[in-house]
Amino acid sequence: MIYAPLDLTGRVAVVIGGTSGIGRAIAHGLAEAGADVVPTSRSMEHVEAAAREIEERGRRTLCVASDVSDRASLQGVLDRCLTSFDKVDILVNSAGRTKRAPTIDFAEEDWAAILDTNLTGTLRSCQIFGRHMIERRYGRIVNIASLSTFVALYEVAAYSATKAAVASLTKSLAVEWAAHGVNVNAIAPGVFRTALNQKLLDETERGREFILRTPMKRFGRVEELAGAAVFLASEAASFITGEVLVVDGGFLASGVNQ
Repeated sequence: MIYAPLDLTGRVAVVIGGTSGIGRAIAHGLAEAGADVVPTSRSMEHVEAAAREIEERGRRTLCVASDVSDRASLQGVLDRCLTSFDKVDILVNSAGRTKRAPTIDFAEEDWAAILDTNLTGTLRSCQIFGRHMIERRYGRIVNIASLSTFVALYEVAAYSATKAAVASLTKSLAVEWAAHGVNVNAIAPGVFRTALNQKLLDETERGREFILRTPMKRFGRVEELAGAAVFLASEAASFITGEVLVVDGGFLASGVNQ
């Protein structure tokens, strides 16, 4: 079968953390590009709602919950996909958590929880689905990094540390798995408005500083991340691995904006 460069028809994608925010938008984008998509998260209610949205786009899906802190649950997602679709071609790791607090007082249990979800959870998912991809000698993995992969954001040291590590993990896996036909890349989103951060962005000095630092003078729409994910998951990116693709409205390029 010959694939057009950006056509994902016939591909099967799993989006971990794919029932809300960035993950949900990416799941929609992959489905609209032709892939069958399994969006998964801890809440079965959210999984069922996200699955309906995939079916509304004319694609196949499954309703299966997962928790990145539970290796068995991730294996369960893969097993269900193999039973229904025989394969997984694309993996997107979008599950994440954060907490803002002064680092001097940051509780170790909070640090460990954020590390386990954002970094170790990404590793677990990559290991489980990556083994399957290596056996098939084909795969596309897209991890979610952050602006804080590159620059410090005030009082979110745990989150920033994990996202810097996700970029490093992405490059390490890219090097190790390239010979097996598995491309591993990441997307680093800038500031995107979601239901969870809308009040912070629109009503605080922190939000106003983000706008000041963004040359496009607006926050991103989560739908604007879909194109980057489709590209990295597609044959158009067949010679790209170990890359962190920044989608930030110019934030990291910004110095003096006026």
